[in-house]
Amino acid sequence: MQITQDPIKKFVIVGGGTAGWLAGATLGNIFKHSDVEVELIESEDVNIIGVGEATIPPLIDTLESLGIDLSEFISATQASFKWGIKFENWYQEGHSYFHPFGELGKRIDGHEFYQCWLKLKAHGDNTPLMAYSPEAVLAENMRFFVPHQAMNTPLSGARFALHLDAVLAGKYLRNFAQSIGVKRTVGHVELVDKTLDGNIASVTLSSGHTIAGDFFIDCSGFNSLLIGNALNTDYQDWSEYLPCNRAVVVQTTLSEDIAPYTISRAQEAGWSWHIPLQHRMGNGYVYCDKYISDEQATATLMKNISGKALTPPRVIPFRTGLREQVWHKNCLALGLAQGFLEPLESTAIHLVSKSLALFVRMFPTKQHNAILQAEFNRRIHQDYVEIRDFLVLHYCTTKRSDSPFWQDWQHRPIPQTLQQRINFFAQQGGLLRETEALFQATSWYAVLDGMKVNPLSYNPTLDALDAKTLHKSLNMGRTALEQCVLKQPSHLQFLQQYCPAENP
Repeated sequence: MQITQDPIKKFVIVGGGTAGWLAGATLGNIFKHSDVEVELIESEDVNIIGVGEATIPPLIDTLESLGIDLSEFISATQASFKWGIKFENWYQEGHSYFHPFGELGKRIDGHEFYQCWLKLKAHGDNTPLMAYSPEAVLAENMRFFVPHQAMNTPLSGARFALHLDAVLAGKYLRNFAQSIGVKRTVGHVELVDKTLDGNIASVTLSSGHTIAGDFFIDCSGFNSLLIGNALNTDYQDWSEYLPCNRAVVVQTTLSEDIAPYTISRAQEAGWSWHIPLQHRMGNGYVYCDKYISDEQATATLMKNISGKALTPPRVIPFRTGLREQVWHKNCLALGLAQGFLEPLESTAIHLVSKSLALFVRMFPTKQHNAILQAEFNRRIHQDYVEIRDFLVLHYCTTKRSDSPFWQDWQHRPIPQTLQQRINFFAQQGGLLRETEALFQATSWYAVLDGMKVNPLSYNPTLDALDAKTLHKSLNMGRTALEQCVLKQPSHLQFLQQYCPAENP
């Protein structure tokens, strides 16, 4: 059988920033030894939003797959390391918990570690769950580790992410992409021309220059010049479940040690973030304007910062949700053009890289393929639903009722998909697992335990294990973890030795 292909020969990416240049780097890396062209159009009139400065561990895998030197990237983006997120005041005022990456403990005689911990808790052991998390213990002690030296130690399963300067990350990826053949064109898209069958044929810049292509990638941010304006793809609004619709952001000087974690602090009408980089602190307040004005939100944020302001506060409106079709016709939307979920769990850059990886797996030709597009859109929608439900979990389990915002959360409807998860967990601490899910067991356990959602019992098969023997085993593991952590360098020492920041 002879297979005929009609391959794509020209990709046009509209929009720069992290999303655009990550797309350029990915496609440029794939086609660097071919005749396929990748051209990115970047407007100097459009400011980068630059909110997503905290990431999650899959970014490390993405950078390594591109052949990017991690130490060089960290230095160039003024990055610091991230073991997870410390949530303050979410359950109630004065309460905090930690959401780490990686795994919690080790399986014991075939039993999941969480179930072993749950049994001991039922028998009166009050050791916190996070005492068994390498990332949580490292974060508490402000330590980092030399990864290759952690093999065969209690730290071997630890996973980390980065805090980075989004603008510098975009510049780094731009230089990398250009070095492997991606063409950069500076200009502002004024017109989008379509073929008779509705595909995008070309874009015309304000200079009058026209750029044609076979496939277009929309990284134009909230403007959605291609997928929204030109192709009229509808937007699913999820404000029913996630009502926050604005953020005010400000950058400040560092006034204390560089913590290896993000702080998320619940506020009167939402929550604030505090992200330490090597050269400054990123701060923001995500809120709903139904409960607080921009001026009040700005004042709240400024009261919660440490250090001196480096930039004036900037308000960014947004609408939570995603496009009905993120791949439509010969156009793929990425980043803010694709959708938006508040940055509570730092998923923005991950959704870009995940979309690109899935697109590569379902790579099209010039010919329209409804089957590929439908499955791609289904999978991306599934990813957004998973993240949406996980974000809602942080809100709907609160006991706060000290402001109208939190009072309303006591009665707000939650997605049925999330309710099913909570109901299932409430029985024996079990989780509903999905293929290729972003949030694995540790994440669900961390937030559910942190928000004091306690199951009625543990799995009865754990009664086959002797409680005293189990207690001894867990205690030995916890002690070994603590001793190993205290031998590691401080986070600041590691940064200064292995990947000090370049001058901004």
